[in-house]
Amino acid sequence: MWWENAVFYEIYIASFADSDGDGIGDINGIREKLSYLKELGVDALWLTPFYPSPKVDNGYDVSDYCGVDPQYGTLEAFDLLVEEAHQLEMRIIIDVVFNHTSTKHPWFIESASDKEHPKRDWYIWRDQPNNWESFFGGSAWKYDAATTQYYYHSFAEEQADLNWQNPEVKQAVFDVLGFWLARGVDGFRFDVINNLTVSHQFSDNPLGKDGKQDHCNDVNQPGIKRVLKELNHWIKAVDPSIFTVAEISSDQLALINSYTEDGLFDTAFHFNLGSMEALDLEKLTRDFKEMSQQQKMPTLFFNSHDMSRSWHRLAKEDRDLYRLLTVFLLINRGIPFLFQGEEQGAADYLPQRLADIRDIQAKNKYQEELISRGESQALAMANQVNRDRSRGMLPWLSTQQSGWIGLAAVNHEAKEILADYQELMRLRKTEGPFRNIRNIELNGECLSYQTESLQVILNFGQPVKQSIEGNRKTLFGHGSLSEDGHWVHMPSKACWIGKEYQ
Repeated sequence: MWWENAVFYEIYIASFADSDGDGIGDINGIREKLSYLKELGVDALWLTPFYPSPKVDNGYDVSDYCGVDPQYGTLEAFDLLVEEAHQLEMRIIIDVVFNHTSTKHPWFIESASDKEHPKRDWYIWRDQPNNWESFFGGSAWKYDAATTQYYYHSFAEEQADLNWQNPEVKQAVFDVLGFWLARGVDGFRFDVINNLTVSHQFSDNPLGKDGKQDHCNDVNQPGIKRVLKELNHWIKAVDPSIFTVAEISSDQLALINSYTEDGLFDTAFHFNLGSMEALDLEKLTRDFKEMSQQQKMPTLFFNSHDMSRSWHRLAKEDRDLYRLLTVFLLINRGIPFLFQGEEQGAADYLPQRLADIRDIQAKNKYQEELISRGESQALAMANQVNRDRSRGMLPWLSTQQSGWIGLAAVNHEAKEILADYQELMRLRKTEGPFRNIRNIELNGECLSYQTESLQVILNFGQPVKQSIEGNRKTLFGHGSLSEDGHWVHMPSKACWIGKEYQ
């Protein structure tokens, strides 16, 4: 399929490009950057939620699934974006959030209006709460005084979970998908799709050994895969080329891969690598070996809108290490997902006061820590979990001012980093798709592997001699090929890509 050799580029719309000077990125801003993205080598764009929303969770609290928030533009602007992207042979996939809606969504407003309302059962209501905790902190149940029941919210209290045991909910979701397919989208990214609560036993969650709640009764519930197979079957019946990627709220490889079994998603986000807090070569190699054997193409990414940028988190602001991660990302078996600005080495945005924090998760953490710590320590703790770090606005111009959020820090080596990405993406196009990976080896801090015709050596440590297989010529990197062609001298923190020839 088309995505096997594609490079995806995630656009967090509010922070990407502002076309009208109001300090908020928008759809027309994306349109203005299409030629840049094409020149970069991008094949498909992933758009984060652009729907009408109260923005409690920066758009992941949707109040209208079939509209465009006026901050971002209009449906007409969206249609032009799809048309212009397709003219440049780039595809568009969009985020869909079906675990929950905003409490401002008409469905929830109707559901909350009366216990006897036909949409009451579209959400999860109970007379008494159990002990389930929200993933944003606190109880996952909110009392509604008007109807004297509690509704369930696995995230913010303004994000009420849909009841997927109700067939009317499923049909309404199919209708939403059909609406966007008719507008020409090429695929969907399904937000926290393993959180759908399809089991109504409502048993309390136990506590783990660390004293934290074990979410064994409110995620990955029995029956969920039957629902998701039906959803994917419906999409593929419309068009088999529509791409589906699942966000699974887990970093456990076996669990992630279970959602890509036959009849399920084309792939899922592999947070086992993507969310590493620090570079761990042994873990990377171990998971890489397992991922290379799985039937479905894995995803490859080191950045997203939910975590600190890899320039800080993994590369420790070292351009040589950053280049090694880029090679692994792009010259490999898998579907790479870049996050806006990573091709320029964009750095984290760190708020310096509570008023500058936009992420509800960080705000909650601040208030939680403020009880036992001072303001400065509470802010530091909040910034450790703050998803704003990667959401700073991209500073396209040196004169650009902060907008709805502060600016991402500029990397002084941005031009050189951009050149690396462009060259490696061109190499991927000419030498890929890479369907088979073999001979994955970690010798000390030197990782090597082979594709069909390439050998890749990534030396994260001190200078080393690395043996190679067959007759090869250098395509990329700073390794020195020996005269006899049997080994490569690898400088410290250097990469080498060689191609086999006869």
